[in-house]
Amino acid sequence: MTVLIITYSNDNESIPLVMKAIESKGEKAFRFDTDRFPTEVQLDIKYSDAEQVIITDGEQKLDLSEVSSVWYRRMRYGQKIPDSMDKQFRDASIEECRATVRGTIASLEAFHFDKMSNVDVAKNKQLQLKVAREIGLLTPRTLTSNNPEAVKQFAQECREQGIITKMLSTFAIYGEQGQENVVFTTPVTDEDLEHLEGLRFCPMTFQENVPKALELRITIVGHQVFTAAVNSQKLAGSTYDWRKEGRALLKNWEPYNLPEDVEKKLLKLMAYFGLNYGAIDILVTPDGRHVFLEVNPVGEFFWMEIYSPNFPISEAIAEILVGREKIGLL
Repeated sequence: MTVLIITYSNDNESIPLVMKAIESKGEKAFRFDTDRFPTEVQLDIKYSDAEQVIITDGEQKLDLSEVSSVWYRRMRYGQKIPDSMDKQFRDASIEECRATVRGTIASLEAFHFDKMSNVDVAKNKQLQLKVAREIGLLTPRTLTSNNPEAVKQFAQECREQGIITKMLSTFAIYGEQGQENVVFTTPVTDEDLEHLEGLRFCPMTFQENVPKALELRITIVGHQVFTAAVNSQKLAGSTYDWRKEGRALLKNWEPYNLPEDVEKKLLKLMAYFGLNYGAIDILVTPDGRHVFLEVNPVGEFFWMEIYSPNFPISEAIAEILVGREKIGLL
């Protein structure tokens, strides 16, 4: 049997790490780069006297009846379709690619790590905060709004520590030369509060500025919990968002003993969303409180594994994908 990995051609080191771990167990792994479909990869889905679904990538071919498990990782539907195509036709082609790929995945009678429907629901940040609070996790005071007056009122409520702003979706703004400008978590100044007119075009999310002693990245795979900590406050650029100094902090992540009650609550959160995998961000305050920020159901882990022997996350993923680890959540 074969593990099918759904990703795209420029995905990071996590893919070869997991593929190597799968192959070390004597199993096969097949990589489907969604950005190369339909221009370079063919997908044949036939419903007749018998059902047959075939992926063809150059000399490689996979009959999806041989797939025992699927890792729904990263999607870039039809990204190699030429930009020169009329925009209306290109958009329609990409949407048809999306429908084709997602329909194929949904129809697979294999173990899903994780189900697309579960991942889609879990990506809703407001729902995450609501469920986290109900479970008993600490969360920051939060406001999502397009109303300037509501934002000013919220800033007054959080006057002592200030507020930050962030986006619910992940995206980047690209300059004329193609440079990528990622939208990071940013402090809100008094001057910013006087220039909130742009909210009428786009809502934003605001949170109280929680003081940090450490930032945690907790990667959960099945029932295994890998917790790493970094002191993001040691660099001026990462005060509000460690990702701004992500490269500089790569080798500074260290193992962290997560309190048992917090770990149990996080496992309850994962069970609520029906997830076997999640990358969770938590802040540790100077007085030792653990404040939940969010869970990314397809979040990154590779940098911790590359720079530390304490986080064999790809091995844990491979164990589940080849069926050698009992899944207790689902």
